[in-house]
Formats: sequence, C-alpha cells, structure tokens
Amino acid sequence: QCRLSGSWRSDTSCRMVVSTLDKGNRFSGVYLPGPAAGNSELLTSPLEGSQQDTELVPQPIFSFTVNWRLRETAQTTVFLGQCYVDSNGEETLHALWLLRGAADSPAEDWKATR
Repeated sequence: QCRLSGSWRSDTSCRMVVSTLDKGNRFSGVYLPGPAAGNSELLTSPLEGSQQDTELVPQPIFSFTVNWRLRETAQTTVFLGQCYVDSNGEETLHALWLLRGAADSPAEDWKATR
C-alpha cells in the first residue's frame, strides 16, 4: 500500500516533504527546488494536495499544487500522478506537471503556461 507522507526526491534532485494525510486524504507540505531547477530565486514553497483513499485503491492517484515563493514573479505548478509499489515494496511516484506564470495581459496569455 502506497503512503504518500514523507520525503520524496525527483530525478532532478527537487524534493517534496508531505505531511501525514488527514481523514479526507488531503495533505500539505513543502517543495524544495533542486540545482537542476536553474533558478536561484526559487525558495522553499508550500504545497497542498490530495490522494485517493488507499483503502479503495492500493496504488492511488494524487494531485498537488505548489505556489512558488519567488522574489519577482508569480508562478504555480500543478502535479498529477500515481503512487506505485513494486514487488519489493518500493514506492515510486510518477507525475506530470503544468507550470503557469502570471501574464501581463490577455494577449500574453498564450505563453504563460508550460
């Protein structure tokens, strides 16, 4: 059974620390950018999310949002993925993400999402 709470490290050395899930399967925590993020202005940022009930699904789907703490700009990333447990009991997260930066006008909206 997959337990999302704890500390996770990405392939790019970013790290997320997830608090214990509450009774509604919601969680909070922090996201720490790694050196591969390439932006020295990124600070440890709060995250909020939820996952499916592990009583119903042993390898649950999860989602979380990171509202980046930056010095000059506003950015938010959403992550959507699933937690897998292999035959050795090792947990792995697989996720896709979408980054949104603030646009100055509707004409600039097209380049605000990556």
